[in-house]
Amino acid sequence: MHKFFVSGLFLLLLSLTACSSNTSGSSQRTNTTETKPLVTGAIPDQDPEKLQRQYTKLASYLQKELGVPVEYKPVTDYTAAVTAFKVGDLDLVWFGGLTGVQARLQVPGAEAIAQRDVDEKFHSVFIANKKSGIKPFKDISDLKQLKGRTFTFGSESSTSGRLMPQYFLEQADVKLTDFKGEAGFSGDHDKTIKLVEAGSFEAGALNEKIWQKRLDAKEIDSSKVEVIWRTPEYYDYHWIINPQVKKRYGEDFVKKVQTALFNLDPKIPEQKEILDLLQAEKFIPTKNENYAQIEQIGRKIGKIK
Repeated sequence: MHKFFVSGLFLLLLSLTACSSNTSGSSQRTNTTETKPLVTGAIPDQDPEKLQRQYTKLASYLQKELGVPVEYKPVTDYTAAVTAFKVGDLDLVWFGGLTGVQARLQVPGAEAIAQRDVDEKFHSVFIANKKSGIKPFKDISDLKQLKGRTFTFGSESSTSGRLMPQYFLEQADVKLTDFKGEAGFSGDHDKTIKLVEAGSFEAGALNEKIWQKRLDAKEIDSSKVEVIWRTPEYYDYHWIINPQVKKRYGEDFVKKVQTALFNLDPKIPEQKEILDLLQAEKFIPTKNENYAQIEQIGRKIGKIK
């Protein structure tokens, strides 16, 4: 009787240990099944360190608001941003007008969902090295002064650093072949400033907001370089979201992302910092149709097939 009781107790303990082990294993497997992160990105239109700071802060904010992991993934150039969005490596991307159109055309169902308050009336600026002798002007026809001069754009796929400046040059009957030598493509707006400031090019064109930001930060030597012309307004930067997020997080997820962006509040210090880094007072709605002019010009100069 005693021997039977001990054996029974031993079997019961073995059974409980096995159950405990299975439960623990099951719990462990459940905990390792994590939600796939929402991956954000942006065209590299300025210094990579500055981009890393602003978009990492924004990713942290979105993670709190959306309740899913959010990561910022940098890319090497404008084309890489479009490609990463096309293949699904990036879910939510800050594009310029041109790259936004290029990305949407390759991903059916992609939506332009938000822009800064400044992006519906955006401007480029033309700058010149002061030793070039090119003086500031207000009439678009005076862009003819750039004929026979060395000139640099930003990235080949930049809206504010190439597409719209080239469009306005053509309006003034200035062709790329009218420059001295080949037109340059610096790669980003910060490099355009530095190249013109150094005299490597007599003139160039770039994003007005980045010019102003660098000027305010005293990162430009205004004794060497100045703005010579400000373009008319046009639509530019905006957030585009990949339709794959609806399958991953639910049909209402796009609306949640929009709401999170619209809710960024300048009265809350940490959110004001994000808005300041992005040079915005607030985010506002936008839609695909707002970039029809950009698409038309892009097709005309061969940047959209």
